[in-house]
Amino acid sequence: MAVAQALNEKAKSITGVEQWPYKAISKALEVIPRTLIQNCGGNTIRTLTALRAKHTQPGNTTWGIDGEKGILADMNELGVWEPFAVKVQTYKTAMETAMLLLRIDDIVSGTKKASGGEGAGTPAPTTGAPQMD
Repeated sequence: MAVAQALNEKAKSITGVEQWPYKAISKALEVIPRTLIQNCGGNTIRTLTALRAKHTQPGNTTWGIDGEKGILADMNELGVWEPFAVKVQTYKTAMETAMLLLRIDDIVSGTKKASGGEGAGTPAPTTGAPQMD
């Protein structure tokens, strides 16, 4: 959640469409705490809002969701650690996958346009339809 908060703050300092990726990743990172709250039967909106508020205060970057109770808890006190190397590799893999999917989409779109398929600006075939003169 601390990374999501940092990305959200960075997005606020950027104008235009350049802020969209920051906001999208920030929103995606909130899925894990949201899922934990839901699985514990907690109030998702209230607890997630409280967690966001907690992370806006300096020095509260270790707060998260207690996976058994669905409430806010200091992860240091619970003994929950998240290795930095694992987190960085996960983010890199997710970004590379997203970029790969976008490249594939560009290639497929370009192939359709080059072959006269969808989006190439050619009229639809009219086989079997009567000619209007």
